[in-house]
Amino acid sequence: MKRGRGQASEKLIDRVRKLALNLPGTTEKLSHGEPSFFRGRMFITVDNHHHGSGHVAIWCRAEAGVQQAFVDSAPQHFFVPPYLGHQGWIGVRLDTGLDWPIVARFVEQAWQEAAPPRPPAGRRAKQRSG
Repeated sequence: MKRGRGQASEKLIDRVRKLALNLPGTTEKLSHGEPSFFRGRMFITVDNHHHGSGHVAIWCRAEAGVQQAFVDSAPQHFFVPPYLGHQGWIGVRLDTGLDWPIVARFVEQAWQEAAPPRPPAGRRAKQRSG
């Protein structure tokens, strides 16, 4: 058993898993030894004391500006994750008592951010007519 992978950690991860897998088109696979969730592109990865981080969290895709606003307002719950933080991803701690409806909203937003890009309206019209 990896360090930090206790029963409490697994319960938190299972809650995230249920949230993510209830979203259409979501798949799960291991990435860098952690459960990760995909909608074509990865939208969430778990941080279960990853590289000695000292917490159980998820790293989520986020809209521009979200990361800094939440990290500044509630650093006990949110952080800039390594590796993906420079791309605007946000770390959401699961082990600090953050309300689960808030966690669920971050999961849903990350899922939306991973949606395949839609072609511009003019391009869609040409594809239909031609």
